[in-house]
Amino acid sequence: MRVLGVDPGLRCVGYGVIEFNKHEAGRTMQGRNPRLKLIEAGIIRTSSKDKLTNRLNIIYNGLIQVLRAHRPDVVALEELYSHYKNPKTAIMMAHARGVICLAAAQAKINVAGYAPRKVKKAVTGAGAAAKSQMQRVIMDILGLKVVPKPHDVADALALAITHINVSSRKI
Repeated sequence: MRVLGVDPGLRCVGYGVIEFNKHEAGRTMQGRNPRLKLIEAGIIRTSSKDKLTNRLNIIYNGLIQVLRAHRPDVVALEELYSHYKNPKTAIMMAHARGVICLAAAQAKINVAGYAPRKVKKAVTGAGAAAKSQMQRVIMDILGLKVVPKPHDVADALALAITHINVSSRKI
């Protein structure tokens, strides 16, 4: 199974493609999971100087390229959350999330949504884990030599790992 994790944002969209091979052996002593293979990770960046429509177009086109290049079976996407103090942030995030869902739908790829706290808990064991803790755990699980940066990439990889963990329990 190939999963594309996407951390939506209007300024920076993190993405990570992970392949899961259920036939591999379990975890190693160092924590690395040989069943998980990092295929690609990166960001799609927009400029705050651009109009909203242009920024959304950049996100859409960037994601279409990733979908075409890696043909994931599913997209794991962060669900919207809103703090009452910042409703505009949630609305702007919804725009980005909408074009991501559109790109997946046009590619006929299912989208699975996960709440940020659920992702943190699934990956680190703590629903309130710090960004730096998430980055270190992702590095260990995937056997990376460096911490995935920026944190948007680590969040996207965490989303993909969460989906793999959730869906593999159903297998």
